[in-house]
Amino acid sequence: MGLPEMIDSTSLPRAFYARPSLEVARDLLGRHLVHESNGERLVGRIVETEAYGGAEDSASHASRGLTRRTSPMFGPAGHAYIYLIYGIHDMLNLVTESPGKAGAVLLRAIAPVAGEASMVRHRGGRRRDLANGPGKLTQAMGVTLAEFNRHDLCQGDRLWLAPGEPVDDHLVTAGPRVGIPYAEPRDREAPWRLRCPAAVRGAS
Repeated sequence: MGLPEMIDSTSLPRAFYARPSLEVARDLLGRHLVHESNGERLVGRIVETEAYGGAEDSASHASRGLTRRTSPMFGPAGHAYIYLIYGIHDMLNLVTESPGKAGAVLLRAIAPVAGEASMVRHRGGRRRDLANGPGKLTQAMGVTLAEFNRHDLCQGDRLWLAPGEPVDDHLVTAGPRVGIPYAEPRDREAPWRLRCPAAVRGAS
């Protein structure tokens, strides 16, 4: 096992996730999303995230209360919360916040680090716009709701997040979240989407 593989074998601890969603969303930039499947390790560097709070955030699923679908958001930090949109796209979120408070961070884009050929194959041979959107990201990485919803990301088993390379503040931009027309104006306009513009191009 080479050095990169050894580094990416270390999963982020639960304490990393058990913090306010916006803090976690910022600190996720540059970290590595790792999926180990069929003897191959797919790795993507996280370059865009969106933070979601609890009952106080009208853009968040948690604002509608505890349901079967949203229950992972109310559970322990460091687990996956995956839901389906438009009947086809799996959206990978990471559960955040301290016990008793709901929250999550949506992974919006990654840049390939390892296993790019398999990512392209998962995307039907499309190398362009490989993982520059949340649905493209999960398709490229082979991550599905059926397999990974509620998955514990802190165990280093099949799907986890590795330390990667944290991003300096001057490389990060913040702006409004995408696709939340139902939210209150203050929440629609909140700068809770974090991205590394230069690195996002690597996801295209």
